[in-house]
Amino acid sequence: MAGMCCYGRLSQTFINKKVQGGVSCCSPTPNNQKVKTQTPKFLKLAVTGVTELLRLLSSPTRNRLEIYDEEGDEDPLVSNVDDVLKIIKLDYEKAYFVTGLFTSGIYAEDCIFEDPTIKFRGRDLYSRNLQLLVPFFDSPSIKLEKIEKGNDSNAEAIMAYWKLRTSLKLPWRPLMSVDGNTVYDLDEKLKIVKHVESWNISALEAVGQIFTPGLRSPGG
Repeated sequence: MAGMCCYGRLSQTFINKKVQGGVSCCSPTPNNQKVKTQTPKFLKLAVTGVTELLRLLSSPTRNRLEIYDEEGDEDPLVSNVDDVLKIIKLDYEKAYFVTGLFTSGIYAEDCIFEDPTIKFRGRDLYSRNLQLLVPFFDSPSIKLEKIEKGNDSNAEAIMAYWKLRTSLKLPWRPLMSVDGNTVYDLDEKLKIVKHVESWNISALEAVGQIFTPGLRSPGG
C-alpha cells in the first residue's frame, strides 16, 4: 500500500505525478483484472527518479518516527497464514496506503515491492516512500473489498482487492480513483517477501487523472 506501493503502494507514487507532472501512482487492480497495456519505460524511469529525489530531500528521522513510533517494528507473533491475513486486514483498516501506518514486522527486510510503474527492494524504503505521499492526499480512503489466501500459482500467498479514492492537494484538486489488488507472497517463515500491486487502469490513464480538474469543496 509502492507502495507506495508502493512503494505503494510507492505503492507510493501519487507524488511523483505532482512533482514531475506525469508519473503514476501506487494502487493495484481489482478482481483479477489486469491491465493489458504495458507501462512505457520512460514512465517507470520517471517514477523511480522522482521517488529517489523526494526521498533524498525529505527528513529520514521524521519519516521513521512517524511510522515506527506508533506501530513499532518488532515481529508480531504469527503461527500460520491466517495470522498474517488478519494483520494485513487490520492494516487496511488503518488505510496503510494513505497513512503510512502498517505492521512492518510481517515483512522481510529485503521484501520486493512492485507496481506497474516501479519495483524496488527494502521494507524500510517502502516505509519512507509511503510517508513521502501522505502530505499530498486530501480526504483519502481505501476500501478493502475482499482478502483471501492463496491463488492458482502460490498456496502461500494472500490476495487483497481494494478501491482507492483520494483528491490531491494541487490547485485543480484532481481526483484519483483506482481499483486494484495486491498479492503478498510469503516465505517458509511466514514473512512477506513480495508485495505486488496491479491496477484496473494503465499507468498513463492514472497520470491522466492528475491533470483532470476535480470538484472544489465549498470552502476551497
